[in-house]
Amino acid sequence: MKVLLYTKDYDKVKQSGVGKAIDHQIKALETVGCDYTLDENDSYDLVHINTILPNSVTFADKAKKDGKKVIYHAHSTKEDFKDSFILSNQIAPAFKVWLTYCYNKGDLIITPSEYSKRILESYKLKKDIEVVSNGIDLDFWKQKENDRENFYNKYGLDKKKKTIISVGLPIKRKGIDDFIALAKRMPEYEFIWFGELNPSIIPPEINKDIDTAPANLHFPGYINSDDLREAYCGSDLYVFLTHEETEGIVLLEALACKADILIRDIEIFEDEYEDGVNIYKADGILDFEKKIRQILEGELKSLSEVAYKIAEEKSIENTGKKLVACYKKVMNL
Repeated sequence: MKVLLYTKDYDKVKQSGVGKAIDHQIKALETVGCDYTLDENDSYDLVHINTILPNSVTFADKAKKDGKKVIYHAHSTKEDFKDSFILSNQIAPAFKVWLTYCYNKGDLIITPSEYSKRILESYKLKKDIEVVSNGIDLDFWKQKENDRENFYNKYGLDKKKKTIISVGLPIKRKGIDDFIALAKRMPEYEFIWFGELNPSIIPPEINKDIDTAPANLHFPGYINSDDLREAYCGSDLYVFLTHEETEGIVLLEALACKADILIRDIEIFEDEYEDGVNIYKADGILDFEKKIRQILEGELKSLSEVAYKIAEEKSIENTGKKLVACYKKVMNL
């Protein structure tokens, strides 16, 4: 059994969660010794598609015509498309129609969480849906000596202040507006948001928030994985303010780095994440502000070692094993 990981659209998504998922799949298949190729001109038995651009759909049709099996990876939903870009809420219903069309091209659909599976089941898709975490490379995302010193020096941070970071596209769905509000309310801390997006597709109200951000909030833009690992490990708190996710790869990265973490209390995090047990949760600006202060001032104990167990369950190796099981199911092996 030989798998084609379709990567023709990789350059368009490489800075997104979908791009990271493709990177993880490559590493996962290598880890478990699964025969794969990235060259669509190679021989293969099934194709694994992660993107929903027209090229991907066309290739899915070609593969089926050639008698190949198709696995479609459902990273996106209508729900996590909302509150993203200009007109995203108005376009969302049509986006759902397109997603349904794309995903139904698969002989099997993979999605990264039970939560996203429940959403997709409401779309009444025609194919079976399997849950496979995007996975996390535990060997890469770990602390190293001098991470804190390097992190503070790299971004010119005040070493007398503790630092709170977040990672993602600067959009409302990711909570950029709340992050800015928190920075304004807590000038005694440094705040950094990693991630960027062309301002022309960001709603005006979010651009205005960014333009009026306080001096203790920094926007370095998109950074590579090495620098991001250093940021998780060198900062004092990772805050995940997202309103909607299908899994949240950046959260897995923070877990693997054993960072202290505060997340928004939303449905996707109900099953695996328990407030005060293996992670801390908040809901609303006042609650976030309170919990941030409690964590940074030592009023709440660190849960990083307990939370790391979640990352261990979602290791690259486990993801590779589950992907191979899905491939075999499709191939009737």
